[in-house]
Amino acid sequence: MADGLPDPGEPVELPGPWQHRHVAANGARFHVAEAGAHDAPLVLLVHGFPELWWSWRHQLPVLADAGYRAVAMDLRGYGGSDMTPRGYDPVTLAQDVAGVVKALGARRATVVGHGWGGYVGWATAVLHAREVSALCAVSSPHPLTMLDALRRHPRRVAALRHVLAMQVPMLPERRLADPESGYLRDHLAAWSAPGSAFPSDAEVTTYQRAIGRWPSSHCALEYHRWLFRSRLRADGRRFSRAMGQAVAQPVLCVVGDDDPALPPDGVASSRRHVAGPLTEVRVPGVGHFPHEEEPDAVTRALLDWLPTTR
Repeated sequence: MADGLPDPGEPVELPGPWQHRHVAANGARFHVAEAGAHDAPLVLLVHGFPELWWSWRHQLPVLADAGYRAVAMDLRGYGGSDMTPRGYDPVTLAQDVAGVVKALGARRATVVGHGWGGYVGWATAVLHAREVSALCAVSSPHPLTMLDALRRHPRRVAALRHVLAMQVPMLPERRLADPESGYLRDHLAAWSAPGSAFPSDAEVTTYQRAIGRWPSSHCALEYHRWLFRSRLRADGRRFSRAMGQAVAQPVLCVVGDDDPALPPDGVASSRRHVAGPLTEVRVPGVGHFPHEEEPDAVTRALLDWLPTTR
């Protein structure tokens, strides 16, 4: 990597102080980047839309230096992981995360998830509690409160329009995959805080190259399509019932004060679904991507919280 710019010939296995490999879990193959000793406590980092494992590049080496085994995975359909025709519901995705924990040779992990990665992290903490010792949800309220919270949000029209626009077949994925459309850049910029240095040209280029590898854009949008369509389907009702079980593990919620997608009371609404200790960290002047807009603040929050979960 020269001057902070990734190798233009490699869209996924970007160089840095980590190692790349693939692991098999839940009938699919997942790409991971890891740093730190293999016998150290596992911290599994899960990205959101429309990114990939690289969104945790700031946290990976610092967590490793602090004595943790830090592993960032590509979710199903993203980056270097398998892009399967099905499996984009949260039950399957939670099985993916729990399976990756075991495939890495660990019994349990602290799961750190941003956005959709946080949504999946909440599901994994409930549906596969044995594999999750603690949960950090970044810009991600509990699944049972998310849609209700969006409806109450002062900017709910734009947030809901974002989800509704993805229900149209094929056009959204073509727009997301095409760098000339500007969609990915505009999305990252619009959901960051006003005046944020994120996203830079290099960051936009990195994410655009990865999600432009067909059918990654289609797979990424299937997450949003399940979220909308599940309101009317039996599998959605079953998932909601299952998520009625309170999260027993310690939970850290990290939110940006200027997040345009989530309401200020998102964490408060999530508390009723958490039986264990819940810690809230608000990052001022930050939007929906705190781990990229103010990475040092998020890393400090993790390092302060992680010892309390043991």
